[in-house]
Amino acid sequence: MTEPTLEKTLWHPVALSHVIGTQPHAANLLGQALVLWRDGDGNAHAWADQCPHRGARLSLGRVHAGQLECPYHGWRFEAGGACTLVPAVPDFKPGPRCAATTFATREAYGMLWVRLAEPVDDALPIHDLPGFAAEAEPRLRKTTSGPYLVQASAPRIIENFLDMSHFGFVHEDWLGSRDRAEIPPYEVKPTPHGVLATGCLAWQPRSSIHAESGAQVEYTYEVTAPYTAVLTKQPEAGSTAIDGLWESIAMFVCPVTEETSVAWTRMAMNDFESPDARLIDFQNTIFGQDQPVLESQQPKRLPLAPDAEAHSAADRMSAAYRRYLKTSGIHFGVIR
Repeated sequence: MTEPTLEKTLWHPVALSHVIGTQPHAANLLGQALVLWRDGDGNAHAWADQCPHRGARLSLGRVHAGQLECPYHGWRFEAGGACTLVPAVPDFKPGPRCAATTFATREAYGMLWVRLAEPVDDALPIHDLPGFAAEAEPRLRKTTSGPYLVQASAPRIIENFLDMSHFGFVHEDWLGSRDRAEIPPYEVKPTPHGVLATGCLAWQPRSSIHAESGAQVEYTYEVTAPYTAVLTKQPEAGSTAIDGLWESIAMFVCPVTEETSVAWTRMAMNDFESPDARLIDFQNTIFGQDQPVLESQQPKRLPLAPDAEAHSAADRMSAAYRRYLKTSGIHFGVIR
């Protein structure tokens, strides 16, 4: 039996939890079409979006009496995937061959996460992200922006998230300035789950929606999984009533195909006054500036060979991220 690829054994975000309701929802992960739905108890499920009978998309069906019903012949499936009814022959007792293909699911950080295959060794958990869970750090407000549908590989999106030297050009007058584009040296080190960069400094004209003047902002970046990264930043002095509290933004990327992705940003902010729409609009603006550049990059998959693309000292975090992907055995979305 062939061992599953590493990517299939990892947890990936596929949708915001609140969009999975009483009707089936279609998604895609690592080239696998999924149907997402909730049973009568409110539990979320992710299955192959293909009826075992004649291959129709289950996402075109409906949830009836807590079971998923195929749109083609009305076959019904209970939460565990077993077929419970074949309407054309109601006395028929469906066996395992009639069951839907199911995948492991988890809900965390306001999202549904899916794992397509059981790991051969110990399972890698969804990495703990302090401050992002709804019940964690009550002094921080949690908001999510997206989904962003991007014609770029997941690693390209994560590398862009880790890159500060594009601020003055892609996000001019927002996160950076062409006249102050220098990135001072910063520290990078591996962690048990990825890579950590500390002491990252960037001058920003408008580091947040409330900033009224430019400031030198300190960032910490951490890659916590191949397609997940988190930044934390120290708010400007006097901009918050909570001294010493760091704000965080996580980039969650679902690798749909080798060269297409869906991304979300999860924010843990000390702003409890602005409406959600204003916080989300700020993130939409920033990601909207990144997206055309991301989609223009060639090759679309991230090249991991050290000499595949030119580098500078400001790229030490992205270089470390590429080494991490290579040593971890990642193949999806990269060129090895």
